Amino acid sequence: MGARYYGVDSENGDRIDDPSEDALFTMISDLNSSDNTFVVVQPDEDDPVWFASVAVLDEGGYEVVRRDATRNEHEVITSTSISDIARDLTIWMAARHFPGRTRQINDF
Repeated sequence: MGARYYGVDSENGDRIDDPSEDALFTMISDLNSSDNTFVVVQPDEDDPVWFASVAVLDEGGYEVVRRDATRNEHEVITSTSISDIARDLTIWMAARHFPGRTRQINDF
């Protein structure tokens, strides 16, 4: 059936539909510098207007990219805290638009 809102895919082929903060934490924790270097979160649709990615940095930590074309948003940050990344992504994704969703959170 696929995700109702969005999915997270890792470089090694793992996928979770509509991941919780804990599931994002697990997916990011599983990243390594050899064969599973990034995850991408995006709507489960053909031409997504937003996405977020988390990639392992060679020098340690993670690079987080968040882009939303409908809001002209593009942010790149680095972090060493997987907990902070998972929490921030969960909050950011809750503010995205999903057709058919009755409630949209606009500001945090």
